[in-house]
Amino acid sequence: MNIKLSFQSMFLLWFGAAVSMAEVMTGALYAPLGFRNGMLAILLGHVLGNTFLVLAGKIGFRERAGSMESTRYAFGVYGSYMFSALNILQLMGWTAVMIIVAARSLNSISMSLWGLDNFFVWALITGLLVILWLYSGSRGFNVINNVAVTLLLILTVVMSFLVFKGGISASTAGGMSFGQGVELASVMPLSWLPLVSDYTRMADSEKSSVIATWLGYFIGSCWMYMIGLSTALAYNTGDPAGIMLKAGLGACALLIVILSTVTTTFLDVYSAAVSFLNVKKGDERLISVAMGAAGTALALIFPMDQYENFLYAIGSVFAPLFAVLVTDYFVLRHDRSRERFDMKAIFSWIAGVAAYYIILKLDTPLGATLPDVVLTGALYAAVSMAGSKSARDFPAVKQER
Repeated sequence: MNIKLSFQSMFLLWFGAAVSMAEVMTGALYAPLGFRNGMLAILLGHVLGNTFLVLAGKIGFRERAGSMESTRYAFGVYGSYMFSALNILQLMGWTAVMIIVAARSLNSISMSLWGLDNFFVWALITGLLVILWLYSGSRGFNVINNVAVTLLLILTVVMSFLVFKGGISASTAGGMSFGQGVELASVMPLSWLPLVSDYTRMADSEKSSVIATWLGYFIGSCWMYMIGLSTALAYNTGDPAGIMLKAGLGACALLIVILSTVTTTFLDVYSAAVSFLNVKKGDERLISVAMGAAGTALALIFPMDQYENFLYAIGSVFAPLFAVLVTDYFVLRHDRSRERFDMKAIFSWIAGVAAYYIILKLDTPLGATLPDVVLTGALYAAVSMAGSKSARDFPAVKQER
C-alpha cells in the first residue's frame, strides 16, 4: 500500500488492531488475580510491551522500511530472511487464532438467534471478508478502516457497560501469578513487533508514528483485557459473545465480532505478505490474498488448546530480536543492511531465546520480557564490541532498496 497515515488514522489503525475477541479471551485468563491486581498487571505489562513496540516502529519510520527489512540493520540480509520466515509462521498462527475465535463467537450467536450451527462456514466467511479487504488494496483503506474502528469504539462502549452491569467478584480459582500476568500483557504488543514498521513507515511524521501507535494500541488492548477480566469475574466465563446475547444485542453482537476480527486480521495477513516480499519480490496484493487463504485454511486445524504457549513462544522469539535490533540501531549505530549476516547478532538472539524460558520459570514480578531484553541487549553490546573477527567481514550482497 502506498498511502500516508495521519495521526488520527494511525491511532485508529492501532486501536482497531487491539479490539479483538482474542484479546478479550486473554484478559479472561487474569481472573485468578482479581480485578485490582489483574488490572495492575495488565497496565504494567502493556507499558513495557508498547514502549518496545514504538521503539522498533521508529526504525521503520526513519528508514521507510518494513519490519523484517529493518532487521537487516542488525542481522544482515540473510538474517532478515530467517526472521521473515519466522514472522510469516507466527502471523499465519495469529490469523488462524483470530478466525477461530471469531467463528466460535459467530457460531454461538447464530445458534442463539437462528438455530444455525456451523463453525466451518463462519470460519470461511470470516476469512473471505479479510481476503476481500486485502484484495481491495490501498483504495479507500483510510476511509474503510476509520469508519470500521469508529463503529467498534461505539460498540465497545456498549459492551463495557453490559459487562460492568453484572458486578465484579473478588477472583476466581486458578494459579496465575502477578509476574505471569505482566508477561501475558507484554507479549501481546510484542506480537505486533514484527509488523509495526510495516505501518509506521507510512506515517506522515515521526511524532505521530510514535504517539499514535503507543496510545492507540495501549488504550485499545488494555480496554479489551479489562473487558475479558471483568467478564470472567462477573459471569465466570471468558466468552463475551454470550454476555452480548444475554443483553439482547443480537445482530449488533455479530457486527462487533466481524468488525473486530477483520480490522485486526487484515494487519496480520498484510504483514505476512510484506515479510514474504522481503525474501522474494512479487505482486503485493496477490501474495496478501494467498496469505489470507492459507491462514483461513490453517484455522480449520489450529490447536487452540496451545494458545497460551503460542503467546509465550512469540515473546521468546521477538523480545530478544527487539533487544538486538534496538541496541544495534540506537546504541552501536552499525549498518549491516548490505552484509550477508552477522553471527554476533544471531548468537545473542539465540542466547536471548534460551534466557527467556529460564527467566519465565523464575516467575519474576516484572515477567520475562523486560529482564530478557536487558540481558540480551547487554550481551549483544558486549560481544559486538569485542575485537574478534565476525560475520560482518563477509562480502556484501546486492539488494534492491
